Amino acid sequence: MSHPEPAPSTPRESFGSRMGFVMAAVGSAVGLGNMWRFPYAASEGGGAAFVLAYVFMVFLIGVPIILAEFAMGRRSRRSAIGAVRAMGGRLWTPLGVLFVITSLMVLAFISVITGWVIRYALDGLLFGFSATPGERYADVSTGGLAIVYHLIAVGATVGIVTFGVRRGIERASLILMPILFVLLIGLAVWAATLPNAAAGYRFYLSPSFADVLDPVVLQGAASQAFLSLSVGMGIMITYSSYVSRDQNLGREAVIIALSDFSVAFVAGLVVFPVVFALGLSEEVGESTLGVLFISLPSAFARMEGVGRAVGSAFFITLIVAALTSAVSLLEVVASVGIDQLGMTRRRATLIAGALAAALGLGPALSQSWLGIMDQLAAELFTVLGVLGVAVLVGWAMKNPEGELLEGASPTFARLARVPIFLVRWVAPVVLGLIAWIAVRETIAVLSGSG
Repeated sequence: MSHPEPAPSTPRESFGSRMGFVMAAVGSAVGLGNMWRFPYAASEGGGAAFVLAYVFMVFLIGVPIILAEFAMGRRSRRSAIGAVRAMGGRLWTPLGVLFVITSLMVLAFISVITGWVIRYALDGLLFGFSATPGERYADVSTGGLAIVYHLIAVGATVGIVTFGVRRGIERASLILMPILFVLLIGLAVWAATLPNAAAGYRFYLSPSFADVLDPVVLQGAASQAFLSLSVGMGIMITYSSYVSRDQNLGREAVIIALSDFSVAFVAGLVVFPVVFALGLSEEVGESTLGVLFISLPSAFARMEGVGRAVGSAFFITLIVAALTSAVSLLEVVASVGIDQLGMTRRRATLIAGALAAALGLGPALSQSWLGIMDQLAAELFTVLGVLGVAVLVGWAMKNPEGELLEGASPTFARLARVPIFLVRWVAPVVLGLIAWIAVRETIAVLSGSG
């Protein structure tokens, strides 16, 4: 029989305020996946049909899983590996290890893309966007300077996490997230004034409801929802281990989900009017990264002075989104070093950062490696991680509903059984199907036929 581990003897760090926790969790959820991956996936997956499938996955599966991870983290007050052991015993250790591997892989390739974003922001601020965006993208995306800027992105992330939960993660989130919201709203308002913006909105939101029944669209919506909400990677487990017992977990989960969806949705209201206003719509279906780093810079270059200012703001917004997500991913790995291996925060963070830096060398030198890592971590491992959380909390953890009732409002207290029911009975069935599709898609990608 497997037994939970004893409680850690060292005092645990904590967030200094409810708003600090919420902003950190929202910052984790709001990343590059929201700012570009969501609108692109929506356009490829049937527009409004994909949006409906995404909302379905977020609130039927995503929010209950956030609550499940919150219950694990707050009750155990441990890192991802320690939490799964405490809730289910040592036999569940592989799930915690999967969380760490997934977070490390996502951090590695996200840092590479963040390095590209930094270079484009500098282009806008210092020199203006290139008149030959395809050549500029080829220069930026691979090679020695791609490695340098990848290391800069990892270094910035390490710098924040080294300062700890309150002085590093919380403080950065309270500063960066309002900046992101203001910049994004301003960009959306500006985009609405562009000629032919309505065509961009139609492309983004035109319904193709036959696609909503396509298993690949459902799997894509699920993967996007889980990656976007930062579930299945140990992030919400780690962050909730730093909160007090009087925190209303139900309220915070809904705020995180609504904020995450809102940013993703508004990002599409920025991207597609720009693309259609300058007649670049034929390029949308080519490549996610191609539109972000070729089509949009081309559009900004053609707008001259205004485009340079708007483009700079856009890429700065991407930097903020990427950095807040990267911080949460690094904290998952660092907290394991602190809790499980007894390291100091500084040492654990530096080692975790070094691992991410080394792992990112592959995608910094070859986009094929980036695609493989994205498929494995974002499309497959997150789904398997979410499935593991559903089974662990639904069937192995003792009285998860009781943990959710701690600090709950009267309204949420009356509804607390609903997310546990969904986690126990609905999520495993839905996630089992999605995992099967994800495995098939991953095999196709790895074999070169995807």
